[in-house]
Amino acid sequence: MLVVRPAKPADLPGLERLAGTATPRLTNLPAHRDRLEERISRSQRSLSREVEFPGEESYTFVLEDLERGEVVGTATIRAQAGAHEAYYTYRQETLIHASQQLNVRREVQTLSLSHEVSEATLLCALSLDSRYKGTSAESLLRRARLMFIAQYPERFAEILAIAFPGYLDGDGESPFWNSVGRHFFVRGYQEINHLAGVRSKSFIAEVMPQFPLYLPLLTPQARAAIGREHPHHETALDEMLAEGFVRSRHVDIFDAGPVIKAERERLQTFRRSTWHPVRVRPASSLPDAEPAMIANQKLDGFRCVVARYALSPTGQLMLSPEHAELLGVEEGRAVLAAPLALPIGEDIFDEGEL
Repeated sequence: MLVVRPAKPADLPGLERLAGTATPRLTNLPAHRDRLEERISRSQRSLSREVEFPGEESYTFVLEDLERGEVVGTATIRAQAGAHEAYYTYRQETLIHASQQLNVRREVQTLSLSHEVSEATLLCALSLDSRYKGTSAESLLRRARLMFIAQYPERFAEILAIAFPGYLDGDGESPFWNSVGRHFFVRGYQEINHLAGVRSKSFIAEVMPQFPLYLPLLTPQARAAIGREHPHHETALDEMLAEGFVRSRHVDIFDAGPVIKAERERLQTFRRSTWHPVRVRPASSLPDAEPAMIANQKLDGFRCVVARYALSPTGQLMLSPEHAELLGVEEGRAVLAAPLALPIGEDIFDEGEL
């Protein structure tokens, strides 16, 4: 039985293992014990705080396999991406160079440093044990964060964003970094990625050129990597597009991975989630039904599981005693439920950025 819940200090070894095995290594999930310990402490402080609007809060969750007694996944929500310092991205833009005398008009694609994403809530730092890839555990871990946001909207921004790892070559190097960033830092992608995880990304923006980068001046390999996700994250990107996220014109300043955004109220989890009072019945007596994410109403005791979306004729959600106990709910208490299955998403750009 799997459950998503807030991280606690005892989960530190599990987080270290997940950070060390993430593919590719994640800037926002460094394999650094002190940083991970601080991440858990910060999450606990955020959960204990009265919040009226998003700020520096960060919420770290883990996926626990209760039968194995193991933490097998982790994911984080940063209430405001740029609460401490500006969250930098590159924004894809088009400049027009024209000369009437020469009868020349050229549209040139550029990348400009931007911190527009700073105000958004960022879903980040997701890592899952390879044994659970391709199972419902993957969707549960990824989307349980949306179930949490749906219950505490005042803690988060109207716009949600996700930055996906970018394309790396067979040697684990970023063609984009080698064509751009390496000229200013004289360090390889893996080294600079680790430094940014242990420290922050702000020092990158301080040294990188402030003027637009003209794409024709980059290598063909670097241009091809812009907005391209790492192959290990293709399924995750597809699911979030099906959820309702759309591609933006923003890409990561390290590897040019895609940044997707959405108004939270347009997401499937928000639109299709409903509250139901609980009715506890033996598992053997529950009718067949499609799986759904079920979450309780507790803040620091948040729990989200996958269970059958079995409703009684009067609209009660029928849960087994095991699921009810895991969620910490009694008969008659309300839970939030959302279908686990998503419609097929369209790979489109944000209409406001075209």
